[in-house]
Amino acid sequence: AGGVPVLLPNFDSAPYLDALTSRLDGLILTGGQDVDPRRYGQEATSGLDVLPERDAFELGLLARFIGTGKPIFGICRGMQLFNVYLGGTLHQDIGDAGISEREHSSVVSRDYSLRHKVHLTPGSRIAEIMGRTEVTVNSYHHQVVNRVARGLDVTALSEDGLIEGLESATHPFLLGVQWHPEKMAGEKEEEMDLFHALVRAASGR
Repeated sequence: AGGVPVLLPNFDSAPYLDALTSRLDGLILTGGQDVDPRRYGQEATSGLDVLPERDAFELGLLARFIGTGKPIFGICRGMQLFNVYLGGTLHQDIGDAGISEREHSSVVSRDYSLRHKVHLTPGSRIAEIMGRTEVTVNSYHHQVVNRVARGLDVTALSEDGLIEGLESATHPFLLGVQWHPEKMAGEKEEEMDLFHALVRAASGR
């Protein structure tokens, strides 16, 4: 998409985080481990994969980036993380919560082949970026946003009503999706458009 990606080691040091924030033009919070439930006031259920040092590092970086107004794009865990940072919560497991009969996790096969439709809110940033109000996306998650943080709008929903997209109406560019657009960017132009939008916002800085 024209941006230069930089991999960031998990290192929860204030000078390091300050230096990264001043030098980087945008931030992608990627997928990965489950966010530690203690971050949103819950005890962990069984079967979670948490990495507390990653949570600490990314939350520290997120706090600084939100303060600067620099663009932030959250993917899967990344969207869940900024919802938690802003005061929201998660369902620790979709099946345990009993909120959907649809399969959303292709973690066992690890091929991102599971697909479903997502409805985008007309007039939202994500609908404008992707140029449509319905997309077919991959599904690779067992957790999902529960309570939405104050200041965030739900702008994408799966057919079974699970939250698939969040964005801020007040931050210049704070956008998240539950699916993995990086795994479809080579086949779907609208998925690549999400990264183009991030790079444009970062370049504008």
